[in-house]
Amino acid sequence: MAGRRVALKAIDWLAFAERIPPNQRGMFNALKTRTDAISAKLASLPETPAALDWNYYRSAVAKAGMVDEFEKKFKALQIPMPVDTQTSAINAMEVDANKSAVEYIEGSKARVAGYEKELEKFHNMIPFDQMTVEDFNNTFPETKLDKVKHPYWPHKPIADL
Repeated sequence: MAGRRVALKAIDWLAFAERIPPNQRGMFNALKTRTDAISAKLASLPETPAALDWNYYRSAVAKAGMVDEFEKKFKALQIPMPVDTQTSAINAMEVDANKSAVEYIEGSKARVAGYEKELEKFHNMIPFDQMTVEDFNNTFPETKLDKVKHPYWPHKPIADL
């Protein structure tokens, strides 16, 4: 039974390894080794535990009734399975992470479009060795000096330097 539960939660180690940075490769290998060892140990366990031979214990234990009492308690024993309380929280975190990833991708696409427009401006502009100062100021308006507002060199506010 334990083997089947583990098989349902298999990890795609190749996809996981692609996302590991080089400086964390040792920790990843240690995790994979440990996980493989645990999986092998779980796979070697039988699906059901071995049945107890109560008759053998009745003949081996001197105190009468003691084995019958243990057998009754053993058969009445119910071990509860742990309740999964974290999957819903992890799924909610995954939804939030997917939302933020989509937002980041959309923002990145918008930035790429802006950068492509700027790159197109650079491809279409006059080469620097053929530009006049007026052409340069028209292409890059942020470099234009305001000699009326700031008549003395450097013709910009000191805070902007």
